[in-house]
Amino acid sequence: YIRGGTFSVMSDIQVVTVADADTLAAFDAIIDVRSPSEFAEDHVPGAISLPVLADAERARVGTIYVQESGFLARRIGAAIVARNIARHLETALADKPGDFKPLVYCWRGGQRSGSMATILSQVGWRTAVLAGGYKTYRRTVKTRLYDDEPALKLLILDGRTGSGKTEILTRLAARGIQVLDLEGLAGHRGSVFGGHFGRPQPSQKMFESRLLTALDALDPSLPIVVEAEASKVGDRMVPPTVWKAMASAPCIQLSAPLAERARYLASHYAEVVQDRAAFDAALARLPVYPGRKALAAWRVLADAGDLEALATDLVANHYDPAYDRSSRKEARPRLGTVELTGLDLSAQEAASDEITAMLERWR
Repeated sequence: YIRGGTFSVMSDIQVVTVADADTLAAFDAIIDVRSPSEFAEDHVPGAISLPVLADAERARVGTIYVQESGFLARRIGAAIVARNIARHLETALADKPGDFKPLVYCWRGGQRSGSMATILSQVGWRTAVLAGGYKTYRRTVKTRLYDDEPALKLLILDGRTGSGKTEILTRLAARGIQVLDLEGLAGHRGSVFGGHFGRPQPSQKMFESRLLTALDALDPSLPIVVEAEASKVGDRMVPPTVWKAMASAPCIQLSAPLAERARYLASHYAEVVQDRAAFDAALARLPVYPGRKALAAWRVLADAGDLEALATDLVANHYDPAYDRSSRKEARPRLGTVELTGLDLSAQEAASDEITAMLERWR
């Protein structure tokens, strides 16, 4: 046992603390041996799922432990674990070379990860387990996103709904400018109509894991452009460390004509309108009730397939007034305004040029 470093060695298995991304990057694979449902809710970024107990198997062993005996549960559980590990060795791990270096974890670094790590180390692979397992990893994520003080040099890309903020953010990233895409990480386009058809958002825990991984890939001493968001992106809350940094960050304003924004929204949100159940659910989530006449008019336009007229009415009578109310409450410093006459590719490139120049001056 070696004290004082990142690694402690017990027998042939290393024990690794969740120090930073570089520690995890030292391994050829990160293996999550928890059940599939646990993995689906959240996991260490980059991990692969090789469960030693499936959900039903885990429930069965737990029931035997409570209703019959701990000894019987351990014996039956051991047999199931052994069979599952054997299957992983014959399938997912069958092509791994002799110098393969895996990191294994379970819920809290106990029996499930220990069983897998023991067998993998006996194969001859340089195997490690994650100290404290997922539980300790999750505690680290929460500390950094909820308790630490923000140390991010953020710049907010602001603008009314439909002004092309997401596309311009992508173009800035292609130029080598640091961006933080909260909507991409949260799997949502931000507004009540912003859900991706047929794709649920990740869990809050998964969103936070993705967010922390994205932050670790950025240089906090350099500007990071992030799209203006509410404190929630869809149903996912922006953690306090990031939200505090956003609240005090300066902004660059995008301005585009109503007609251009309506045309943009009609093309990007068509899938939601075409699914009547999704459309009605989105209308029900509007924070300010628009009234029965407005709702009826929007449904008529949706049924007629007149998406541009629908988008124009929604923007003029819901989104823009909501944006104006929110803007009056903020005292965010503004670095400048970018006027877009259109939202086609050339207009987005021109806007990206202006924003790049503003960023250079801000530095």
